Amino acid sequence: MSRNFSDASNKKEHVKITSEQKPGFLERLSETSGGMLIGLATFAMSFYILFTNEGRALKTATSLDEGLSLVVPLDDAQNVVQANDHKLIHLSGTLRTSKPLYDPSYGLSIRAAKLKRHVEMYQWVEYEESKDYEENGELKKETRYSYNTEWKSEVVNSRNFDREIGHKNPSAMAVESFTAVAPEVQVGSFFLSKGLIEKIDNFRQMSLSKLEDPHADVIRSGDYFFHSENPRRPEVGDLRVSFFYAGLSGDSSHLGPADTVTIIARQRGDHLVSYKTKSGDTLEILYPDELSAEEVFQKEHASNSMKTWGLRGAGWLAMFVGINLMMRIFYTLVDWFPVVRELVNIGLKAFAFCLATSLSLITISVGWFFYRPLWAILIGLLAAVPIVIARSRVPPKKQQ
Repeated sequence: MSRNFSDASNKKEHVKITSEQKPGFLERLSETSGGMLIGLATFAMSFYILFTNEGRALKTATSLDEGLSLVVPLDDAQNVVQANDHKLIHLSGTLRTSKPLYDPSYGLSIRAAKLKRHVEMYQWVEYEESKDYEENGELKKETRYSYNTEWKSEVVNSRNFDREIGHKNPSAMAVESFTAVAPEVQVGSFFLSKGLIEKIDNFRQMSLSKLEDPHADVIRSGDYFFHSENPRRPEVGDLRVSFFYAGLSGDSSHLGPADTVTIIARQRGDHLVSYKTKSGDTLEILYPDELSAEEVFQKEHASNSMKTWGLRGAGWLAMFVGINLMMRIFYTLVDWFPVVRELVNIGLKAFAFCLATSLSLITISVGWFFYRPLWAILIGLLAAVPIVIARSRVPPKKQQ
């Protein structure tokens, strides 16, 4: 296989230093003004994130409670009970597909809900580390660029490298990744909706030990197919292909028994589709293994709680960053006095921390107020704690 791409060494590096004049006071003030506008937008966005997150969390929790109170458990997934039509049902069973999934290019077939071909190319990757410093009244930036060859699933554009000569990558892969999905997936006598099939994502790597090399220019080594003259010493542009499957079905597979899943969805004839709650949310749940309805809803509540706290943290961080950017002008005004500048910087960050914490808690309490007034009042009182602590640290004015 011919190669037009450099691979003389698996790691190279070089250093580049750039310099510019130290910006004047008016220039720094102008940059700070732009940062204030960004800070104002970030500050406003944080309120939206925090407020809507509380509404979403409570709406989801209400929908899950509604689902648990209405769900009808099925003892036998093979039996379609017409009386349960349009009701929310709970069932467990093994997956079944109508026909195997194929990848004719590599001679693979498997009975599963999904078959993923994962392609990686051996490429140059650029890393950079930089540091800023001041010298002779100039601001200088020293950047150290290093280059290494690695397997990557996306094409790395070497045109964006600081030094492409000697580190050129191909512009495309000769073989592409893809995921094949079974057109019909069943549990017992029920057909799964596309939404439920999408939730089958417990991918496992497929063993290729029992397969032969599919082509003369493809070599199998371990659980990979290599498009390479020597898989142990790959060159830039070589490919390696691995396969993953999810939702194993059928009883005769050498990979083991069919996967068992637990589903909560609406019955519509012999199809399982999404269920719309009174709160407006949809319930279309699938988990691996056999679980009771209570266990499924406990997992959903835990997931909702984790997402809620994650968005609360993101909202607080956006507010903290926004306040910092809006108040950066005070730091710029004292930039000429190093000692004062550092003290002001510490004070501004402490103020931003306290204010962001208080405003975040107040926003959360307002979001809760329409649903749980008692909890909203308690959170509102808690929001005053950082402000009280901050005020207690301010020394009292001396009496004349």
